[in-house]
Amino acid sequence: MTSKVTLEDVGRVAELAHLELTPDETQSMLHDLNAILDHVAQLSELDTSAVAPLAQVNEIEGAGGQGLLRQDTVRPSLDRAAVMAEAPETDKVFFKVPKVIER
Repeated sequence: MTSKVTLEDVGRVAELAHLELTPDETQSMLHDLNAILDHVAQLSELDTSAVAPLAQVNEIEGAGGQGLLRQDTVRPSLDRAAVMAEAPETDKVFFKVPKVIER
């Protein structure tokens, strides 16, 4: 494998994920991410020329793709007033939830 994850890469990913990593966690993450990339590199060496491309696993014949999914039919939705009456906090149109992301 030609490209490896660097400490700067781990720091940037942690920043994007809003994570504060200790130096030990950073080293562990560096090792884990490089191990994942090495494994993916091994997988990319496999000969898949005889495997048909697909977008969904249920497209595989014999995997039960046909018949497992229900018909897409229009059904009535829940009554908004009844649902809002059960909510702990609402403005009668939307649920109000506490803020969970601080930035």
